[in-house]
Amino acid sequence: MADDKVTFQVPSKEASDCDHGSESTEVHNGNVSELEVFTGGDNSVDFRTVGWVRAAMFFLKMTFAAGVLSIPASLYTLGAVAGALFILFWGVLNTYMAYLQGRFKIAHPSIHTVADSAQIAAQELTGSKRTAYAVREATELLYIMAWILCSGLSTLGLSIALNAVTKHGTCSVVFGFVSYVIIASVASIHRIHSLGWITWVGFISTVSAVLIVVIAVTIPARPAAAPQTGDFDLGFAASPAKEATFATAWAASLAIFASSANTSGFVPVISEMKRPHDYFKSLYVAMGWITCAYLSLGLTVYAYCGKWVTSPALGSAGPTIKTVSYAVSIPGTVAGAMICVHVAAKSLFVRFLRGTRHLTENTMTHWSVWLSCTYGTGLVGWVLCEAIPFYGSLVSLIGAMGFGPLGIVLPSVLWFCLDRNALTGRTSRVIPRAFHAGLVMLGLFVTFGGTYAVVVSIVDQYKSGLVGRPFQCADNSNTIQAA
Repeated sequence: MADDKVTFQVPSKEASDCDHGSESTEVHNGNVSELEVFTGGDNSVDFRTVGWVRAAMFFLKMTFAAGVLSIPASLYTLGAVAGALFILFWGVLNTYMAYLQGRFKIAHPSIHTVADSAQIAAQELTGSKRTAYAVREATELLYIMAWILCSGLSTLGLSIALNAVTKHGTCSVVFGFVSYVIIASVASIHRIHSLGWITWVGFISTVSAVLIVVIAVTIPARPAAAPQTGDFDLGFAASPAKEATFATAWAASLAIFASSANTSGFVPVISEMKRPHDYFKSLYVAMGWITCAYLSLGLTVYAYCGKWVTSPALGSAGPTIKTVSYAVSIPGTVAGAMICVHVAAKSLFVRFLRGTRHLTENTMTHWSVWLSCTYGTGLVGWVLCEAIPFYGSLVSLIGAMGFGPLGIVLPSVLWFCLDRNALTGRTSRVIPRAFHAGLVMLGLFVTFGGTYAVVVSIVDQYKSGLVGRPFQCADNSNTIQAA
């Protein structure tokens, strides 16, 4: 290992000014001297005020969205049995990956995002500062790209809701811009603690909208999107669909993986928790609830709708329920989009101001940089959302290229750093070593296999003429056609 000394820290006030009632703000890990990301005293913004319940709600709203209703489409391809097993498998795996990221963050208080984790891990495993820096830059690029694109997709989701509620009251681009302004403004509340009430309202809103649709699809004799007369094939079966191939089945499995693979966004929250060790309680509550919800709600909708789940998913119970559910879901859509913008903006904010007093003090620089980050990331996400005609597939592409390595590969590598004897230890460590090496390979397969599948999908869309034009005013909620 090289003799380079790596220091990760932010300037802080005297120790007497930094009492947050929790762990020490400075930790020495071998040749690494670390300080907590957010420290400060008088005249400083106290970021470290988040309790475990509020953190759990933040994780819940970050992950759970109306997209749960798209899971039945994956269940149709995989079959009820294999689909349910994949929901459990990916739910447990993503929880474990988030657990490893949390352990590593607590062991290294200077970490703010997974980019910091990647830099420290690369330094420990290679001994090269240059390699560590390159790994950090690549990881941060993937991280920011993934979250900015997620913010754009969420902005698109709000514009779809506004279109559905108003029956395409105006140009979709106008709705998109209005959505961007609303979301970026809410995301500019710069402490996660202060966003608590918004996440609660948003979570209740989203759950209510989903339950309205789930209950509504169980009432009629046949799905709203199915032929209303004559015989029809529901498409519900325990086994995979007849037309399913390995590629389509893998794509369906990856869609389930992506529904809870955003655990890289959990790490920055730990930096704002009063007691970082409470992160694990928040994690288990959030991911346990999400996995159970995906399993129960997904299977219920699949049992009653089969392959007739519509896109957007909230339209699966017909036009009237669609309008009602979208109206109810608007606060939840705003909250979910706000979190995506906030996570991306906070990463850039810390990147720009780390090592200066402006990170935690109420200065003009502090606020101008923060507002530039929120409105800037929101704007980039919205423009990409409107400008790229195959935006949905692009998000899937970034998801495969981003959340595959960030959500599986990196946490598995972190385990080798957490267990100092992992590489050279006793024979009894063979099984854990092999297990985590296998997870690295799985993450690489998700990354490259998923990327290939999405690229093929984009090519097929172009060949089929399904790719639209940028900045279209047309109704993006399919309300006009459905009415």
